[in-house]
Amino acid sequence: MAVLGASSVGPALPKVAAELGVSSGQVGLLITVFTLPGVVLTPIWGVLSDRYGRKKILVPSLLLFGVAGASCALARSFELLMVLRLVQGVGAAALGAINVTVIGDLYSGHERTEAMGYNSSVLSVGTAGYPVIGGMLATLGWYYPFALPLVAVPIGLLVLFSLRNPEPAGEGGLKEYFGSVAEHLKDRRVIGLFAASLVTFIILYGPQITYLPILMDQSFGASPFITGAIVSSSSVVTALTATQLRRLTRLVSEKILIRVAFVLYAVALCIVPLVPSLPLLLVATAVYGFAQGINIPNILSLLTGFAPQENRGAILSLNGTVLRLAQTLGPLLMGLAAATLSMPGAYFAGAALATAMFFVALILIR
Repeated sequence: MAVLGASSVGPALPKVAAELGVSSGQVGLLITVFTLPGVVLTPIWGVLSDRYGRKKILVPSLLLFGVAGASCALARSFELLMVLRLVQGVGAAALGAINVTVIGDLYSGHERTEAMGYNSSVLSVGTAGYPVIGGMLATLGWYYPFALPLVAVPIGLLVLFSLRNPEPAGEGGLKEYFGSVAEHLKDRRVIGLFAASLVTFIILYGPQITYLPILMDQSFGASPFITGAIVSSSSVVTALTATQLRRLTRLVSEKILIRVAFVLYAVALCIVPLVPSLPLLLVATAVYGFAQGINIPNILSLLTGFAPQENRGAILSLNGTVLRLAQTLGPLLMGLAAATLSMPGAYFAGAALATAMFFVALILIR
């Protein structure tokens, strides 16, 4: 559910613009108003989950996400659709962070890394599959993809009645609580992991998601189907890699795998603008997908390990806010590099950023 709200409706946006009489620039606001509440509310939901319990935040968030999202399918004016997407975004703000917090509460050590790997696999499958499902539904009518979040309602009920998770005690005053959170945020390892999250998602939403389709069109004249297939292939590799994390972390520590990931990012991003054919481009996207598979779950696993249960929701939610910031910065920064240095410049800038993060990880994440 955490990746459903944006990825499933993207293919329907051109039809929404045509049917509701808005411009292509205006219809993009349906994504903006959905993600905007998370910038402010994600850390708030994290704090409340520490104080009052995970399920008391997660269950209402799932129900609100499902009901408001499905109501979008009934809207027939752009203004009402915008309002409902905003409300849906309020529910979505908790989903990406609280579920990871619960995994951190339930598991420890290599088991936690393995669980984070499976979680990343699910996210990767959703990221790859939802645009296809949304596109198929959009051929029937622009509003059908908006009905998909209704699935969150039975999931919310399942969480309510079936999830057996340890809840934080929420004891002590707010002054002590925020003092403890601030103390953990000063930890150089936590700072390093936040930096790693920021760089990872700047690279993802800059060169990979925003500019790879443009480069494929300019360099190879690739059709939308071929473009989507190659971009999705990276998510498939990520999903497969993440399922094997427990085996990998028995051989190599999480910290070393994170450093390796940033070296692989740099290699993959340098290859992309230089490849002469689409089949070779698959090699670069596979290397990138492997790096994602060993990087993101290990960042989350280490972050949950450094955060005590009573502060875990706040710290992981702040990481969620960092991710949303990166989603905004990625296209802007890489777009600036592309405008200044031509399209390959976005990839070389991303590779330079990944290389810099490798050295930051050497210093801070140890």
